[in-house]
Amino acid sequence: MNKKEQQTDLIENCNGPEDKLHPNGADEVVIEYEEVRGLLYNVSDRVPVLLAIFFAFQQTLIAVSVSLAVSSFVADIACASDFPDIKRDLLSSTLLMNGVTTLMMVTIGTRLPLFQGAAADYVVPLVAMHMINPDACKLPDELGTNPFFNVSMPMEDTGFSSEGNATNLHIIEIKRERALTKLREFQGCLILVGIIHCLVGLTGAAGIVLKFIGPVTLVPAMLLGGIFISRATTKFARSHWGISAVTAATALVLSLYLSNRKMPFPAWSRKRGFHIFWYPFHQVFSILIGLLVGWGLSAVLTITGVLTNDPSKAEYMARTDAQADIIAKASWFKVPYPNQFGTPSFDTGVFISFFIGTLTSILDSIGDYYACARTCNVPPPPRYAVNRGLAVEGFGSTLSGLLGCGHATSTYGGNIGAIGLTKVASRDVLLWTAFIYIVFGLVGKVSAVFITIPIPVLGGAMIVMFGMFNGIVLSNLQVISLSSTRNLAVIGASLLLGLMVPYWLEAFPDDLQTGSAYNDNIIKTLLSNPILIGGAFAAFFDNTVPGTAKERGITAWQEPEKSDQSQIYSEGLEVYVPLLPASWLSWKVMKYLPFCQYKAQEEDNISRG
Repeated sequence: MNKKEQQTDLIENCNGPEDKLHPNGADEVVIEYEEVRGLLYNVSDRVPVLLAIFFAFQQTLIAVSVSLAVSSFVADIACASDFPDIKRDLLSSTLLMNGVTTLMMVTIGTRLPLFQGAAADYVVPLVAMHMINPDACKLPDELGTNPFFNVSMPMEDTGFSSEGNATNLHIIEIKRERALTKLREFQGCLILVGIIHCLVGLTGAAGIVLKFIGPVTLVPAMLLGGIFISRATTKFARSHWGISAVTAATALVLSLYLSNRKMPFPAWSRKRGFHIFWYPFHQVFSILIGLLVGWGLSAVLTITGVLTNDPSKAEYMARTDAQADIIAKASWFKVPYPNQFGTPSFDTGVFISFFIGTLTSILDSIGDYYACARTCNVPPPPRYAVNRGLAVEGFGSTLSGLLGCGHATSTYGGNIGAIGLTKVASRDVLLWTAFIYIVFGLVGKVSAVFITIPIPVLGGAMIVMFGMFNGIVLSNLQVISLSSTRNLAVIGASLLLGLMVPYWLEAFPDDLQTGSAYNDNIIKTLLSNPILIGGAFAAFFDNTVPGTAKERGITAWQEPEKSDQSQIYSEGLEVYVPLLPASWLSWKVMKYLPFCQYKAQEEDNISRG
């Protein structure tokens, strides 16, 4: 459907005399039905400001749960769980970089409506390292404590003497310095891998990789990442499965079961007066409504005393007042600045972990670009758009390292799923989302309000979003030959190995012994990453087992015009054109820049004519 047929300004038009309840004129009430097919807003469509802000808040709430989780993981791995000020600084930097990198991606990157947020790809190897050495956060004289969930008691609550307080203070200072040391190592290594990531895009190396990586490689890798996220989702949902279920069920019912229904919405204009039109608001805002319903349920259960008030129990995090003190402690205004935790340093183990994260992030991002294009019903991104996107992500990773986030930024699959559910693919929404996140990163009180969303409510939203994302990942299989035994064997074996090898190391960590503890840790760090294992095996099999480009789906992705599969797109390749003057695209230098589009002068004149 043409975008002009979907804009809300058509609400003012009368569909016919049968829609008029009062045909005498002045006091008439018009009931209108708007037929919605496909996307409500295409990538280049301008969305009314008020609607765009609502859509942006929905995208913001979807991604904030993963951002909170990744930032919390970084704090735990850096042994900074005892220091709320460090955790707030980490989260503030994370939220700010979410906004900055999203803004860059939408304006100068791929120009698709892609949200850039805290990348779990970079945290997964660190979590694996932490599992290998679970005592990393313990001091030599600490016994019987769990380092991953280590929480210090305030000194005024310990009942110690002044001498004991002095000793406690010394221990706290040692822990603080150790946490800052780890964060400085994260900073330095992240800056280096960010530069490498950026160069992959700027030099066009990603285009070379795309000749060998197609749907048969990306689907297993991305699906394994989505399956791995189920662990984090479980940690959120386990606080109260009932609240998570209500949140997820509300969103699913509104977006799927009632997708063909429309709800009445009152409106007034000078032309038509008071009138009613029908619009699928429940589908467009299904996730936001689900979050509000779950939040409301948590409030009711908190007020009525149904939820426990014992902080030691998981159910406590389902209370709406479980994190209320965050608002009081948060500062009104704080600007994250470079090297806020000190001068960046280097650690080989951390660098290897982040380098693995970079490789898997590039793999994930390429797949996300294609998944987003498919969701937005536009042609697959050309190589120059992919290169620009990866360059922007790498630059964003470098900035994240400078600000001390402890992780890079990457494309979020959950937000792509939100586009599929809400049918809103406009860039305007992501621009407002970027602005909101920048505000959250600078104004601590505002972000603190959203941090207080009960954990199981966020878990319910993650169930819907990552469930939808997994489905979108699987939809990429339609461009390959599913009747090919070769393809089925490669995908099946890669998925099995990607699940089996990490589980083997987790269940039997002593089976792998080379005689060197250092080498053991490095090998275990590599093999415990399901995305790396599944993606590596899939890439190897897909490029060594004989098969045609058409059979592997390479033709449909890289040369869609040669594919015999008919597809009617909402928009063309113009959605990927960079924000540059049109005359610049005909400069000959553009032919040699892998991240820019070259358009010959003759071609430009013909298109104008």
